[in-house]
Amino acid sequence: MQTILNLFNIFLHIDKYLSLVIDKFGSFSYLIIFLVIFCETGLVITPFLPGDSFLFAAGALTASLGSFNIWLLWILLILAAFLGDTVNYWIGYKVGPVAFSGKVKFLKKEYLDRAQGFYEKYGGKAIILSRFIPIIRTFAPFVAGIGKMKYTKFISYNFIGGFVWVSLFLWVGYFFGNITFIKNNFEFVALGIIFISLIPIVVEAIKSKNEAKR
Repeated sequence: MQTILNLFNIFLHIDKYLSLVIDKFGSFSYLIIFLVIFCETGLVITPFLPGDSFLFAAGALTASLGSFNIWLLWILLILAAFLGDTVNYWIGYKVGPVAFSGKVKFLKKEYLDRAQGFYEKYGGKAIILSRFIPIIRTFAPFVAGIGKMKYTKFISYNFIGGFVWVSLFLWVGYFFGNITFIKNNFEFVALGIIFISLIPIVVEAIKSKNEAKR
């Protein structure tokens, strides 16, 4: 329980934690920020890492501290998001067949078939929308790999989703993150970002429910 509270505290005050990292590591912070986004999107064991609020805070601190080149940071984070999903996809692609071979009882072949059918029908939309949904964005490329979604199809949606996701939160943070009210109430901004990030999945759930009724 305490671990969960600590993680939640980091999410709400990511601006302060990131500021300490930048002060301590200077230019090496580029690498640290790159690795956070790469791991958050690329490793199914690290879905707890901050994403949306982290990008927002990175943009805001770049504007206020002036120690980062926003264009370099933008390119690095797009690359981190793209490579993260790519690695995650191939982990799912390679590990999936073994995981669903019957050796693990609770992983049934029907789950794999269902995932494959889902990504054949909603693949592009699922990959792009998942970028804006905490936790789910970490698992979406993994499941796409398990479902054997064509890589040539996946890679284009991967890039579009990563580009839009990073650009939106980083640049909004850069231009608006230093407004006094936002700086003094960042925890509410973080909660707002999380709430907004959940809107796409609610919309999709409602649409799917309505389609099922029809």
